[in-house]
Amino acid sequence: MNKKVLKWIGGVVLGLFLVLMLTPILFKGKIQDLVLKAINDNLNANVTFEKVDLSLLRNFPKATVIIKDIAVVNKEPFAGDTLFYANNIKLKMSVMELFNGEKKPMNIEGILLENAKANIIVNEQGVTNYDIAIKDDDEKDDEEKEDKPFSLALKHYQVNNLNLSYKDLGSKMMFNIDELYHQGTGNLAADVLDLDTESKAKISFEKDGSKLLNGVNLSLKAIIGMDMANQVYSFKKNKALINQLPLEFDGSIKLLENGQQYDLTFATPDSDFKNFLGLVPEAYAGNLKGVTTTGDFKITGKVKGEMTDVKVPTMDIKMNATNASFKYPDLPMAVQNIMLDVNVMNTTGLMKDMYVDINKLSFKIAQDVFNAKANIKNISENALVDANFNGVINLSNVAKAYPVKVDVPLSGILKANVSANFDMNSIEKEQYQNIKNSGSASLTGFNFSTEAMAKPMLIQEAALTFNTSNVTLNKLSLKTGSTDLAADGRLDNLYGFLFNKQTLKGNFNLKSNNFLLADLLKEDTTKPEDKKEKASTAKASEPLKIPGFLDCTINANANTVVYDNLTLKNVKGKLIIKDEATRLENMSTNVFGGTMAFGGNVSTKETIPTFNMNLGMQSLDIKQTFTELGFLKAIAPIAGVMTGKINATVDMSGKLKAADLSPELNTLSGDIKGDLSNAVISAQNSKLLSSLDGALNFIDMKNIDLSNKKMHIVFNNGRVQFKPFDIKSKDIAVTVSGEHGFDQTLNYSLDFKVPAKLLGSDVANALALLGPKSSDKFDAIPVKVGVTGNFANPKVSANMAEVVKNLTNQIVDEQKNQLVDKGKDALIDLLGGKKDKTGETTDPAKKNETEETVNKISEGLKGLFGKKKKEEEAQ
Repeated sequence: MNKKVLKWIGGVVLGLFLVLMLTPILFKGKIQDLVLKAINDNLNANVTFEKVDLSLLRNFPKATVIIKDIAVVNKEPFAGDTLFYANNIKLKMSVMELFNGEKKPMNIEGILLENAKANIIVNEQGVTNYDIAIKDDDEKDDEEKEDKPFSLALKHYQVNNLNLSYKDLGSKMMFNIDELYHQGTGNLAADVLDLDTESKAKISFEKDGSKLLNGVNLSLKAIIGMDMANQVYSFKKNKALINQLPLEFDGSIKLLENGQQYDLTFATPDSDFKNFLGLVPEAYAGNLKGVTTTGDFKITGKVKGEMTDVKVPTMDIKMNATNASFKYPDLPMAVQNIMLDVNVMNTTGLMKDMYVDINKLSFKIAQDVFNAKANIKNISENALVDANFNGVINLSNVAKAYPVKVDVPLSGILKANVSANFDMNSIEKEQYQNIKNSGSASLTGFNFSTEAMAKPMLIQEAALTFNTSNVTLNKLSLKTGSTDLAADGRLDNLYGFLFNKQTLKGNFNLKSNNFLLADLLKEDTTKPEDKKEKASTAKASEPLKIPGFLDCTINANANTVVYDNLTLKNVKGKLIIKDEATRLENMSTNVFGGTMAFGGNVSTKETIPTFNMNLGMQSLDIKQTFTELGFLKAIAPIAGVMTGKINATVDMSGKLKAADLSPELNTLSGDIKGDLSNAVISAQNSKLLSSLDGALNFIDMKNIDLSNKKMHIVFNNGRVQFKPFDIKSKDIAVTVSGEHGFDQTLNYSLDFKVPAKLLGSDVANALALLGPKSSDKFDAIPVKVGVTGNFANPKVSANMAEVVKNLTNQIVDEQKNQLVDKGKDALIDLLGGKKDKTGETTDPAKKNETEETVNKISEGLKGLFGKKKKEEEAQ
């Protein structure tokens, strides 16, 4: 080969390579414009995408258009809802399609959808969020209608990881398809073709809050014959799996204008009883490898007719097992004598005429046999149920024959012989007289435990009797840890709760000799440093909720109840649980050496729980009450250093922490009214009182008298206010007023009335010169003391300098008055002549003259002393 040929070949290769590299750049803008046109011409929604790429190398010699991060967001009435999102949409086509003119659409040969989500909603008015296609305008001519940027000439399509959610808010129905993989290959441009498909997905279905299907694994490999002109789709070679149950289909489905027309039959390809276990999700059935079975299990079905808004196809579906058994290789026991006969029938095509017959369901484990049968008719309008359960199950043998996943092996004997006949309308309308119940059920020796429980629980005995109008709990006796509980009562609408999501109504009597809350609630032993790390990575814990499905009254009586370190004796009262709230009535207990009565409400209906409560305290120990009840300790921490008794009423309300229903202190509001009996303060145990004791020399806190003292405390918005009250300490009286916060900050005022003799030796010596009669005038000198800071570091301030100064001035004034009075008496004696026995001047004229003279002299003396005082002050 000469050099010219090699150069020519090299040039061609280089040219082709340059074309492959440059074509995406040259055509990218055109493709993006075509994508936008396709969206705008067809969809009435807000559509965004990150970018559009074009590649010739990915699937050479085909071109690949990649639309990245595309999202379709609804307009009204679903404004803001994301209808569809895909990480990638890849369109495969011939390279030559890129050169089409503006009037000629590009033919798409393949579509790949990756990591997508679809959210379909039907609201209460029946409006759907997926009806976003722009309607064709009849006035447009055919040429305009055909002016489309893309057309489908599919030969292959594929969906990788689609999660689809369908919600019908009117019928309260939810359908989910998760992790959907689906692909099909065939000439979809032809009118008649065979489409080779493969599908895998997890299916969940929920109706009225009940999960009827939960993560059921479905797979189907099928060649489907497609008659596009007549809209008929036929099953050819195919194999389906429901969990691990194999099924094969035959027949066809035809699309109609108002529905579909079915002509299908299906059956299990073989009759091995292992097919029945395949129906059970693997999470519950375990690994079926090595399981030995006897007997057979068959499913056969025929579905024929139209599915429309008013009709359903006729159907005849049968499930049968005869003398079957199974045994897991690593378990000691087998489930034997399994008999199953179930029919699902509809012979008229009317939904109301569909019925289910469970003619027989029976099995045996060891020597225990359990039988059940039921018939359900008129399903769509007013379901009529006739059921019977009869048999014995030793629960300890269940785990020996079936791979039950429990933390602690099950134990106990379940016995049942119950018949029930009812219709759903009677349950919905609570017409319990139409329900026919009879029989009994019991459970003995049932021992179980879970990770969430603090300790294993043993139900020693539970016995139920089924009556026409209710279910009677004849006896319930259980133990957990050192807690025991006995109960009896009745349930009034068990079927309404089980089948129609109604509240569970009932009345119960509970008794306990010893009830420890710690036996029921598991303690969090996580280290503080681990809690922080756990909280940063884990989502918030679920809030505690009073069950909304309960509407019951509980009469409780317990000899001892232990909550944290709090021991309550003789707890009695009534709890009424309804509408996610609990009302406490006539509750009482012996605690802290006295009696406490309490009542009120706790509600968890709102996002933030609330409560209101009233307490009546009789002869409670002050120190215990205000140190062991957390909320009272925050309200009056000073009471924790007092001994004696308290009688009080407490009214309060506020919010609760959702995690454990403990009070949010800063939201508490209410008041406490009470009186103290034989109360004594231990000042040395309080930083506040010892600070007062040290700052004020005139008082000894040991001498404060609080006996029979009434107090009124008001708290709100994190602040606690003491209404003014008077106390005494020997000869000292004090009025206390002010407030503190739950944050321990202080702002108090103490108004003392102090005998002057206690205000220092100088004052006491000056008073001694006045004499007893005059010094008595100074027995209640006002002293104001302020207390700020906080309980841990209080700051005490008093106006002592001002008090002593004013007091000194008063004593000096009193001394002056005494000197003047003495001089006045001496002058009267000198000038007034003789006096009678009473000390009065005998001569009236002389008396008036003398008094006038003395008064003039007194005024002069006072002026003299006043002048002296001013001179002293000036100096």
